[in-house]
Amino acid sequence: MYARFNDIINALKGLGKVYPNDELARKILKYLSKSWEPKVTAIEEANDLSTLPLEDLLRSLMTHELRMKDQDKSDHKKRTIALKVPKDKNKEESDQDEEMALLTKRIKKILMNKK
Repeated sequence: MYARFNDIINALKGLGKVYPNDELARKILKYLSKSWEPKVTAIEEANDLSTLPLEDLLRSLMTHELRMKDQDKSDHKKRTIALKVPKDKNKEESDQDEEMALLTKRIKKILMNKK
């Protein structure tokens, strides 16, 4: 994201349009998705955007992104699958079919999340 943003800014500089540092920082923060909103608010409140270098802003965003990814990985590791134990021998076959359907559904869901 930053590389594309930097290419656009450099092209604009070549055309004679120069943006101040705080405006560039605000543009980056403005177009982040909703999941970044708490981090954006924290950056805006903790830092003076007019003096915050873009490299520091990028470093802060990348650190946050890595933490979010690590947290997602640890959350996925904590999930376990529990299977029901049939109580009645007559129901055992239908319960196994239900368990297999549930297990298949969960595996598909996990695979879709990893894509």
